[in-house]
Amino acid sequence: MVEELVAAGAALACAGAVYVTAAARVVKQYERGVVFRLGRLRDGVRGPGLTLVVPGVDKLRRVSLQIVTMPVPAQEGITRDNVTVRVDAVVYFRVTSPADAVVKVEDYRFAVSQMAQTSLRSIIGKSELDDLLSNREKLNQGLELMIDSPAVEWGVTIDRVDIKDVSLPETMKRSMARQAEADRERRARVINADAELQASKKLAEAAKEMSEQPAALQLRLLQTVVAVAAEKNSTLVLPFPVELLRFLERAQQPPVNPAPPERGA
Repeated sequence: MVEELVAAGAALACAGAVYVTAAARVVKQYERGVVFRLGRLRDGVRGPGLTLVVPGVDKLRRVSLQIVTMPVPAQEGITRDNVTVRVDAVVYFRVTSPADAVVKVEDYRFAVSQMAQTSLRSIIGKSELDDLLSNREKLNQGLELMIDSPAVEWGVTIDRVDIKDVSLPETMKRSMARQAEADRERRARVINADAELQASKKLAEAAKEMSEQPAALQLRLLQTVVAVAAEKNSTLVLPFPVELLRFLERAQQPPVNPAPPERGA
């Protein structure tokens, strides 16, 4: 009798061990478990750790809550200013409702990918080329709203959308390069003209000051000679002061003798 009880207990223990092995499921920390019993969704979501299901009756679907980084293939479109471009992007999203992500959409990853491609083509058609090149932050926000609106019903939240690259035709690249070169040349000419204007004003002021003080011209001449001599040139051209020529000219002229007084008769 005792042996039969021991055998029955051992059989029950083995059966329990087999049942627990078949019913045990492990849900990781970044996952949540959605249980279907005979095809019907069970209330509640299984958290991380060890959980038990009814073998052959329950089916456990694990859903990851990690942020998914999904690249969007390059989409070709025509902008509002009739320029053909190819734009690619990247979408960051995560599951916030595991039950909705499993029940309301067949494959939420594929759905988000298709919605991102459609929204990206729509953004290209509504934007101009300058916006795609310089105002990407605003376009990223608009693209995020377009994808997030339907994704909320699937239990998915869009965290961020970034436009990665904008590919332009070679003809457009050459045109933009010529435009940038012409703009830089225009600014260089304007800067040179402003410099000439300021220099002419300063030279006019300097000439006015030197005309009032003739010795200033001589000092400026000496400074020029010193600056030229510092270069150690073999030939030195020294301008001759006009004032010195006038002095020499006056020195060479004979003195004018005063006329003798006339004698009275």
